[in-house]
Amino acid sequence: MLKSLYIKDYALIEEIEIEFHGGLNIITGETGAGKSILIDAMGLLLGDRASSEVVRKGAAKSIVEGIFDVKGHQKVIDLLIENDIDSNDDLIVRREISVKGTNRCFLNDTPVSLALIKDVGNYLVDLHGQHEHQSLLRVSTHIELIDEFAGNETLLNNYKQKLTLLKSEISNYKELVSKEDALKEKYELYSFQLKEINEVDPQPDEEEALEKELNLLENSEQLIELSEEIYNQLYEEENSVHDRINYIKNRIGELTKIDPSVADKLNEIESASIIIGEISNFFRSYKDKIDIDPERLEEVRQRLSAFKLLKKKYGGSIQTVLEYRDKIGAEIETTENFSARKEELLKKIEALRIECGKLALELSESRKKVVPGVKKEIERALKYLGIPNSNFQVKIEREETQDKEDYLLIDSKKTGYNERGIDKIEFYISTNLGEDPKPLTKVASGGEISRIMLALKSILAKSERLPILIFDEIDTGISGSVAQKVGLALKELASSHQIIAITHLPQIAGLADYHYAVEKKKSGNRIISTIRILNDEEKVREVAKLISGEEITEAALDGARELMKIKN
Repeated sequence: MLKSLYIKDYALIEEIEIEFHGGLNIITGETGAGKSILIDAMGLLLGDRASSEVVRKGAAKSIVEGIFDVKGHQKVIDLLIENDIDSNDDLIVRREISVKGTNRCFLNDTPVSLALIKDVGNYLVDLHGQHEHQSLLRVSTHIELIDEFAGNETLLNNYKQKLTLLKSEISNYKELVSKEDALKEKYELYSFQLKEINEVDPQPDEEEALEKELNLLENSEQLIELSEEIYNQLYEEENSVHDRINYIKNRIGELTKIDPSVADKLNEIESASIIIGEISNFFRSYKDKIDIDPERLEEVRQRLSAFKLLKKKYGGSIQTVLEYRDKIGAEIETTENFSARKEELLKKIEALRIECGKLALELSESRKKVVPGVKKEIERALKYLGIPNSNFQVKIEREETQDKEDYLLIDSKKTGYNERGIDKIEFYISTNLGEDPKPLTKVASGGEISRIMLALKSILAKSERLPILIFDEIDTGISGSVAQKVGLALKELASSHQIIAITHLPQIAGLADYHYAVEKKKSGNRIISTIRILNDEEKVREVAKLISGEEITEAALDGARELMKIKN
């Protein structure tokens, strides 16, 4: 639902803010008062292109902002999430058109492209009067409407899920085939490289361990010499650290006999003696374990040299070399198993083509079943709305196979497809007796398009695909009882949609849930357009004005009350 519309410095509009409501919102006003300007401004919120000429004289820029209630409108919410835009129950759409020609677009205060504004608008609003937003004039919507008539949502979702799997497997197959020649060319090289790496067969963390071992082997003589010297100094030589501590320990023992207060120092020197003994034993054992092994030294040097060569050829570290080995190993395995892998994918693809074909055929049959009913109902509704000799047809054709490798299988025959199945659907119509039906997009006038959409929507009243309908030309070429019927159809449709309609006809205006008047006023030396919501008495006078003109008679007031079902 469109909750509010704010317009500033746009054409004749200085600044207005309108609150709209659910149900039937009617806008009336004299010719030239600015009703078309209002519709043009709404069009900006739906992605219409704008010129700097719309900026009100003396202003720097025009601003048009609409607040939409999109609670539960999943398609719009998904689109916002997909484009990283904050989403909540209210969606604020804003356009700014500078006098310099720059055009800025915002969704919930996030700058966006005009194309995204248009995408969002196409999900929210059907604007009848300016062809850019008449969904009936987009052939792609015809199949959507037929699917809604047929209740094909679940079947269509199943089809789309299978189609996604099919496209994924086709993509995998094409990627595999595209690699085949390149991998075959590299097969010998990869095989040589894998053999070279495997001959060395480096292990994770092995290089670090070898470098530590190399350091010990290269310094083994010095290690023996140093450890032997440490052992001798601590224990073996005359006057060693061990002997001197024992001497001191004996002296403290004699001192303790005289002064027991130093007994704790005797314990400490005994501990020191034990520690020196342990250190001495460690270095004696350490020295005995050191082995001067020239053969092992050379072996470690050669292996580290082999590691260095691998790193130079295949990466900066052994870890990189190991990752490269895994990669080319997988490529070699893929090359060796191409035939089996291709066969496996082709079987999956064929099975999915058959499954998608079955679902697409179900969709097609479901659509065909509802077409006679759609035709009958729409022609009956159009007759009621003042197009008595209409001939409405739904043309269903099969998609042609455009790609020899991209198709569905139906009864073992290759069939073209699209995102909604195997059908192309377009509405055809003739609105005059004796004329052959032609594509709806080419033959219907603005007023007829509005009434055709009204007929469709009346039949499909429960659908919320486009929750907001704006009608600007729906009363073109009608009057009297037909106008009354159009008004009643709008009133009925307003029970499930928000309707905003501009009209000159009292039969339609009298049925408004909410009535707005567009007026011209003088402000200083300039004329501006304003809009205001009318109270009950003002509604009566506005409808009476549509009946009798500027001079409102008592008869016109009575007629207005009758149309509005208001009694004196």
